[in-house]
Amino acid sequence: MTSTVPALGVRQSDGSALQAVLLDMDGTLVDTEGFWWDAEVEVFARLGHRLDEAWRQVVVGGPMSRSAGFLIEATGADVTLDELVVLLNDGFEDRISRTLPLMPGAKRLLSELAANRIPTALVSASHRRIIDRVLRSLGASNFALTVAGDEVERTKPFPDPYLLAAAGLGADPTRCAVIEDTATGVASAEAAGCRVVAVPSVAPIAPAAGRTVVSSLEEVDLDFLRARMRL
Repeated sequence: MTSTVPALGVRQSDGSALQAVLLDMDGTLVDTEGFWWDAEVEVFARLGHRLDEAWRQVVVGGPMSRSAGFLIEATGADVTLDELVVLLNDGFEDRISRTLPLMPGAKRLLSELAANRIPTALVSASHRRIIDRVLRSLGASNFALTVAGDEVERTKPFPDPYLLAAAGLGADPTRCAVIEDTATGVASAEAAGCRVVAVPSVAPIAPAAGRTVVSSLEEVDLDFLRARMRL
């Protein structure tokens, strides 16, 4: 699966045309945000620490280095950042090897985008090893490219992942629709200039200019995304 790619030349903005759809993974297409928290709770329990449930909203949707770093500092656990990242990825991968539920509407939406040949990218803060495992269920053929959190110098909430994905698809970021489930991901997409459809998973996300909030992907189809470009 293609990850980082050379810029192909950004398309010129064409009125209200939708040029590409860029999708987050955890909590957006696959119901796995809880898996990450469960893995974090389990790993820190083995290290002799109990996580505060309030920390869940702090770590959700962020890059692994930020989330892991926060939990080390909050607990005082005797573990390095590199060691913890490996432990968390191992714990998460073990969970998705047993079950990997898709979010309601995800399969239908991906099939519709593919059938209409809409350029589509998967843009995640998760590491490449996790993305490649999840793609077995999502279908690698549904995405022209994927961007992993450990393949960019600055991942979400910085705009870099979405700018890279848009460039890789030859799209103008302002003509891209992004689907995200966390405030961190929304911030990344909006900083890149994209139109955002937020489907909150763990914490609420407020509507804003250029942003639409829905309760489920069941509310989202190609006509809906095309209409976001005209707002």
